[in-house]
Amino acid sequence: MKRIAVLTSGGDAPGMNAAIRAVVEQGAHHGIEVVGVNYGFKGLVEGDFRVLSVADCQDKIRRGGTFLYSARFPEFKEQEVQLKAIEQMKQYGIEALVAIGGDGTFTGALQLQKHGYPVVGIPGTIDNDIPGTEYTIGFDTATNVALAEIDKISDTASSHNRTFVVEVMGRHAGDIAVWAGVATGADAIVIPESGFDMGEIVRRVHAGRAHGKDHSMIILAEGVMNVKEFIEKFRQAEPNMDIRGVALAHVQRGGSPTARDRVFATLMGARAVDSLLNNEVGIFMGVRGEQLATFDIIETLEQKSHAVRQDLYELNQDLTDKPM
Repeated sequence: MKRIAVLTSGGDAPGMNAAIRAVVEQGAHHGIEVVGVNYGFKGLVEGDFRVLSVADCQDKIRRGGTFLYSARFPEFKEQEVQLKAIEQMKQYGIEALVAIGGDGTFTGALQLQKHGYPVVGIPGTIDNDIPGTEYTIGFDTATNVALAEIDKISDTASSHNRTFVVEVMGRHAGDIAVWAGVATGADAIVIPESGFDMGEIVRRVHAGRAHGKDHSMIILAEGVMNVKEFIEKFRQAEPNMDIRGVALAHVQRGGSPTARDRVFATLMGARAVDSLLNNEVGIFMGVRGEQLATFDIIETLEQKSHAVRQDLYELNQDLTDKPM
């Protein structure tokens, strides 16, 4: 194998650059040229390629986002478009592909694999919502960004004895909400996986105040509803409490990656190249029990949902369940 390609697709995630850099460095170690594909599957179809040197990747490990850029490209579902991408790669001498992204990226990569083109995936999404793996690149940074913002909001909430609802990202998964909620001592965590009872949330907020707390914090996963809708429902249940809301939105995707995101991205990038060399394809890199592991893309995409850390959610439920 002499030449492979790497792309990033879907929503950007801190640590993607670290993964790209590892693919390039490991490729150089094995004498393989790595081609960067700009703008994901769109660039693959359009032949938007550039050869990446080790120098091109210098210092990229500390940057958020993706220097290969990203784009959503629903047209890639069409077989004609997929075959065009394969033709572009063949013309450029690309023998295999490393695809970095979420489940949509893996779905696109799987189509190439079905057409006989070797593919390996790396999970890059702040949502941490890919079945099988316990961890995806970007999740740790996004959670720490949310943590820092919630801490700041807590300062002003305390100054005014207010209740705040903070909406965090995660798509249909509650992982960011759970981890950020436990880490900030939230009075309530609201996630898609568990549903919620507004009356019970109001009770927990009042119970915290009865025990002397000067403010309250509710962490809301975006997959449940948006913060405006939540506040409207809260006020219907408790019209006398001063409650405000903040949606953290895309700030969670930015920033320099944490050490955890950089290290796991590096491990996954290097292992992806090794897997291609060993003809281990149609798989993606992941984490199980804090160790690097590989997972079958087809089996993963057939699973309906990713399991949130229910034990952490229940711990927070226990900690905030106080008698009035």
